[in-house]
Amino acid sequence: MEAKYGLLYSAYEISCWRMSFPRFAVTTCAIPLLAFVFCIVYSVLLNFESATFTHCQVYNILPSISSAIGNFTPQKEVWQIAITMQALPRFFIAYLYFQHNSHLLYSRDLWLSYINFALNVIENIALITLSYFTSSKFYAVHEKAFVCFLIGSVFYMIFTCVIQSRAKKQNRVSLKWKKRCLGTNLICILLSTYMFMRHNSLCEPYIYSLFAMFEYIVVLSNMAFHITAFLDFENKDVVFYKYGLDITER
Repeated sequence: MEAKYGLLYSAYEISCWRMSFPRFAVTTCAIPLLAFVFCIVYSVLLNFESATFTHCQVYNILPSISSAIGNFTPQKEVWQIAITMQALPRFFIAYLYFQHNSHLLYSRDLWLSYINFALNVIENIALITLSYFTSSKFYAVHEKAFVCFLIGSVFYMIFTCVIQSRAKKQNRVSLKWKKRCLGTNLICILLSTYMFMRHNSLCEPYIYSLFAMFEYIVVLSNMAFHITAFLDFENKDVVFYKYGLDITER
């Protein structure tokens, strides 16, 4: 009697769940976004006096991000949980972009993909660090992590736009939105820096609130930049296996 054999799959190869990459990217960005909104709103509603207090002792209506995410409970815990949840997907997307950019670029420009990957990883590590080392308890560490995050994120966005501009095949829609997010981010960094310096030197009412508002836009434009990943991988799925995950064509 003729024996019949079926194809045997390793446990590593059996898919457990499939998700479109656009949904994966949106979910990854939505986690810190919702936590960010919660921390700001909760701080304004229930910790208003403490959250908006500065050394100048002038009236303000908005808390800084550092105050909202690091000085109060449960905001601090909500933010830290959200950043922890988005960390691994962000590292996965960083590696995915590294592979993607390496295929898009001409050989003379491959060095850009390595630098871009390093900047993406630095940004994510700095974000995790500043989230757990809060300004109220670990100011020196928080400050250095924030500077690393800001520099890493800005140069990551710049290098990403350069890479897509030099790519063999351009995604014009994605590049257009990335440039808009980058421009917004840079303008608001300059405005927030000006407002912060003006607040410290003149101690005027509401100036610190303007600093906080531009600081919010810096963070939101950064999130918007990262969410444009769904435009670069719109025809791909993320497949979750028992012991890992991978990306496939739809």
